[in-house]
Amino acid sequence: MTDVEWRVIAPRLPNKPRGVPRVDDRRVLNSIFWVLRSGAPWRDLPERYGPRTTCYNRFVRWRKAGVWDRLMDAITKPHDGKVQMIDTSIVRVHQQGATGKKGDRNHCLGRSRGGLTTKIHALVDAKGRPIKVMLTAGQMSDIASAADLITELPEGAMLLADKGYDANALRNAVTERNAWANFPPKANRKDPICFSPFLYKARNLVERFFNKAKQFRRIATRYDKLAENYLAALKLVSVRIWLRGNESTS
Repeated sequence: MTDVEWRVIAPRLPNKPRGVPRVDDRRVLNSIFWVLRSGAPWRDLPERYGPRTTCYNRFVRWRKAGVWDRLMDAITKPHDGKVQMIDTSIVRVHQQGATGKKGDRNHCLGRSRGGLTTKIHALVDAKGRPIKVMLTAGQMSDIASAADLITELPEGAMLLADKGYDANALRNAVTERNAWANFPPKANRKDPICFSPFLYKARNLVERFFNKAKQFRRIATRYDKLAENYLAALKLVSVRIWLRGNESTS
């Protein structure tokens, strides 16, 4: 991490002076980002980052404590909500990620033509920066998590999405928030709708987000057995995209 990134993240990490001082947080975070970027197993972590068990346990423990959730909420709070975009992206699940124990836990695994897959649902702002991310099984429809993604859609905002989201239920949900759904109509739609092709051109920003996120190989392919760990990794990558974007414009 750069010094700018660390200055933003450091105050938002747990700070408990009691007990034995823990391993340097910055070094541990660098190790986590190294694994996410390279896609390597945790056991291949270079020695300069310290014991791999310490780094992995810190990642999981803070995920369970909600640290990564709160970090993303804090970083994404100043987003530009006037224009928002939603879309999905399919991720192949590696064989190592398909060996989780069956039970009540939802692993967000589904079968499609490409085998076992997970689907990422993302909401981004007018600058292509992620606001919310969610996971479902790969065979779920694109619109499956749309209602949950737009719960905080501000009044007067415009929501952009492709024709896969053209459903009356979603349009009504957007209208109830006094916002505008600018979706292209499906071929079988009979009732006329208001649609602006010019404004729709900005929707490519959500696709750019997926491209940036999948530059991290552990996001492009799911190796994690638990959906919670994969989602936590996705949120950390989202935070990195935000910080890099802010740093490049400062």
